[in-house]
Amino acid sequence: MAFALLPIAAGARAHEIGTTRISFTLHQTQTWSAEVITPPTPLLNRLEAAAGQPLSSAPDVDALRTGLDGFRRDIARKIEVKFDGVASPVAVSLAWSGESADATRPLAVVLHAYGPVPAGARNVTWRYRLVYSTYPVVFSSEGMQGSETQWLEADTQSPPVSVLADRRSHTTLEILAQYLALGFRHIVPEGLDHILFVLGIVLLTTELKPVLVQVTAFTVAHSVTLGLTMYGIVSLSPPIVEPLIALSVGYVAIENVVVGRITLWRPAVVFGFGLLHGMGFADALRELRLPEAEVLPALVSFNLGIELAQLVIIAAAFLTVAIWHRDKPWYRPRFVLPASAAIAATALFWTVRRIFP
Repeated sequence: MAFALLPIAAGARAHEIGTTRISFTLHQTQTWSAEVITPPTPLLNRLEAAAGQPLSSAPDVDALRTGLDGFRRDIARKIEVKFDGVASPVAVSLAWSGESADATRPLAVVLHAYGPVPAGARNVTWRYRLVYSTYPVVFSSEGMQGSETQWLEADTQSPPVSVLADRRSHTTLEILAQYLALGFRHIVPEGLDHILFVLGIVLLTTELKPVLVQVTAFTVAHSVTLGLTMYGIVSLSPPIVEPLIALSVGYVAIENVVVGRITLWRPAVVFGFGLLHGMGFADALRELRLPEAEVLPALVSFNLGIELAQLVIIAAAFLTVAIWHRDKPWYRPRFVLPASAAIAATALFWTVRRIFP
């Protein structure tokens, strides 16, 4: 399993949920506009790949500006806005926010898309074909109350949104259901660093009790920092947190190889790493810019989704491997050691990529 995950994990970016955010507005002037805020380097690389060009590696700000400006027409073609099933013409301009040297305000490109609204239009749909992860689109209309947030998966088209209706607020039950699913998805399938971390915990022992002790320590720790970070009580910038999370995955895997048994300090180490992972979870959730009334139910539900995903990983590992082969003499040398080595190699590679993106 670890070897199968290696090439996927090595190429994946950390915590992509919420890194792209979109606000879509219908104006009283019979026009629409959309503001797309997204990291510039992945966007440029996707456009270069689609055009058959070599990918830019760690481009500076000037190279990013020049490269993306040359792809403005391509970006416009990747945005689909339809009114009652008929496509609206799309134009795009580019702006920038943040600073490349400021870890607290990372550089982002702001795509301003706009176009006409046909007379008599009843419904609108949105599709953005330059993102590979889950992202929110907030629909609103000038002169009408409220907004509607839809979570879209990669380049899927949104369900139709009424052009004329007021936007009602989400009920607490809807918020709980929505963020439970997001928390689960943040781990399975999109949180490959966290999947590898949990697998590293499971690999060291085939006994369920030690695994549950470690997972409980991890859960308590990340729940604490998830809440504290969301409410601004503690803070550590993502460029620091993300490499440390990758290192934590590598440490657990290396200890599986070198030590080969549960030590007295292992739960404490896992607890410490859980504090880091909680900050990573909070960064993903904080990027969503939740309304104040939604923060607490979203926080609780998102965390429950994470726990559910971790239990699914543990159950899958035990049911497919551990309980069937734990008494076999070849289990550790032929499975645990190479799998842990693969996880460690992936984590160390990931650490370098996150320090030097």
